[in-house]
Amino acid sequence: MSVLEVGDNFPGNVSFGYIPLTPDSEEITSCGIPTKFDASETFKNKKVVLVAVPGAFTPTCQANHLPGFIQNIEALKAKGVEQVVVIASNDPFVMSAWGKANYTKDDFIIFASDSELAFSKAIGWTMGDRTARYAIAIDHGKVIYAAKETERGVDVSGADAVLAKL
Repeated sequence: MSVLEVGDNFPGNVSFGYIPLTPDSEEITSCGIPTKFDASETFKNKKVVLVAVPGAFTPTCQANHLPGFIQNIEALKAKGVEQVVVIASNDPFVMSAWGKANYTKDDFIIFASDSELAFSKAIGWTMGDRTARYAIAIDHGKVIYAAKETERGVDVSGADAVLAKL
């Protein structure tokens, strides 16, 4: 696998670690049970935005990157987006807690783990031992936007940039 570009099919066999939000696991201190989120299968049937950040709870990710997607849920839905999947190299427990800390209450935005950077390494978008900061929009299995940040900060992978390309 190599860098994804507009027009490419989203690759097969891509999965992430994920803890579904349930009534029993709503509290930030509840752990839940990690399960496999089959991204390839899910992305075949939906319009989704995959957002990668270097780390949950890190300054730029928490203060500048994630808030744009949370604040633009209705705008994303208006563009036909059915789900936003936020990934990082953190484990599923940390990603679940990050989602809860940001008051996500349903599965429109889910927080998943790119364990051992399997996906990010496969497309060549890592930052040392972390996922790089990037966004990929997929419409029923086809990549319609893919951009990785080349500088510090949030520009091409933020909600505004993604919305402009949908």
